[in-house]
Amino acid sequence: MEFKTLEDGTTVESKQATASVEEQSLVKPQGLFARIRYYEELLDRKLGVESHSLDRVLPENRQPPNTLAMAFIWASATMNLSCFSTGFMGKEFGLSLGQTIPIMICATFLGACLTGWCATMGPGTGLRQVAISRYSFGFYPSSIIAALNVIEQLGWASVSCITGGQALRAVSDGHISMIVGVVIVACVSLCFSFFGLKAVMTIEQFIWMIAFVVFIIIYGESAHHANLSDPPTVSGMTRSGNVLSLISVIYGSSASWCSIVSDFYVHYPVNTSKVKVFIYTTLGISLPTCIGMLLGACIASALDENPEWAAAYDEGIGEILQTIIYPRGFSKFLLVLLVLCGIGMNCIAIYAGALSAQLFAKPFQKIPRIVWTLIVFACILVIGIAGRDHLLAVLDNFLSLLGYWNTSFFVILFTEHYFFRNGNLANYDLDAWNTPSKLPAGYAGLTAFLCGAAGWIVGMDETYYVGALARKIGTDGGDIANELALVFTSVSYIPLRMLELKYIGR
Repeated sequence: MEFKTLEDGTTVESKQATASVEEQSLVKPQGLFARIRYYEELLDRKLGVESHSLDRVLPENRQPPNTLAMAFIWASATMNLSCFSTGFMGKEFGLSLGQTIPIMICATFLGACLTGWCATMGPGTGLRQVAISRYSFGFYPSSIIAALNVIEQLGWASVSCITGGQALRAVSDGHISMIVGVVIVACVSLCFSFFGLKAVMTIEQFIWMIAFVVFIIIYGESAHHANLSDPPTVSGMTRSGNVLSLISVIYGSSASWCSIVSDFYVHYPVNTSKVKVFIYTTLGISLPTCIGMLLGACIASALDENPEWAAAYDEGIGEILQTIIYPRGFSKFLLVLLVLCGIGMNCIAIYAGALSAQLFAKPFQKIPRIVWTLIVFACILVIGIAGRDHLLAVLDNFLSLLGYWNTSFFVILFTEHYFFRNGNLANYDLDAWNTPSKLPAGYAGLTAFLCGAAGWIVGMDETYYVGALARKIGTDGGDIANELALVFTSVSYIPLRMLELKYIGR
């Protein structure tokens, strides 16, 4: 038998034998999920679909992305039609443009700071955000965080699909229905999130550039119509209540990322500067969000004096943008680009939602990430199609609710880290993230979280429910749920955690 020798000294036959051994090392298991995981492992080897997404990433196994990706990933997730749509909320609350602008800037930055701090835990631990929460909430109570996280990501992606669907309907002059538009946006997003963190991080570094250019063009064609002298339509205590409600909505849109942010930082080195992580993340969220929101606020202020814009706005976000941008063919091109930019948010939401679903309970970890990705995708389709005609109502209620529980989440993690672990990651047993007996019992975390929930209930101002305290602020009520959540959670967690450590010891 003849053997062909290669440059490295091995033969063709030996190369083939080695490959055969590698293929055989993955023995085909029995059972549906086990077989799916087997093929997921094969895809991971060939395409890098991240089959071991839950495992802690050890320092020696990390391959960090570009450092600036810490900012770019959130710029791509926030600078899109969804944040542009949120900019109209100031007008909906009866506030003037002069009142809306500082509220949006300050509330966005405040919410982004919460996410920026949570991001600093990612490189140091190599763990996903829900797994990190187990060191304060405990193993089993953290399932609540995982469930809320899934709901949160479904909501974000659904909002993005709705705005993308509106844009596609406008581009096609009504030939593409909202349902078809939602399906198209969701399907394109699925294609990228399917391949895992590496694919998501790669695409997220560039999407924001397209959105930035498009938004600057829209600013140029619309900003001179902004009406800074437009008076508010509410006054007195009602105006104060509406200001509080707008702050809650805007704050919630930025703070909502704090429960998933570490999911995307696990491949950065342990010694990555915490200051750098905080600054890049905070600015990566707040600046792009403000660019989109303030554009929406400026256009909203011009609606009363521009009947054509007002009529187009009633038809949807896509219609008003198509009316503003000239020439019409160019406007269609820009709308298509903005639809594609919405994929940035969806990729993050689908990926993080699938991870959180796996972290809900140990039996769920046996179901491959690919399966959870498809389940999350299906839920996004259902929600997006069902809520396609109620965008602003969805934004008002959904974004406020996000802020409520993320405030309590942040307070508990922050207090545990600095008050009980002295701000030192050496005081965390990072190998115990999936071992209930080595983690806190969770009584303190769960009880404090429920105390925070009591604050949400009495302080929230939603379309379908107004809390007892919130309804006392003006005619329309005022949302103070985040403020109450901050106080109730922090006041209860510290003494409860001290008792937990004293009597349970962990």
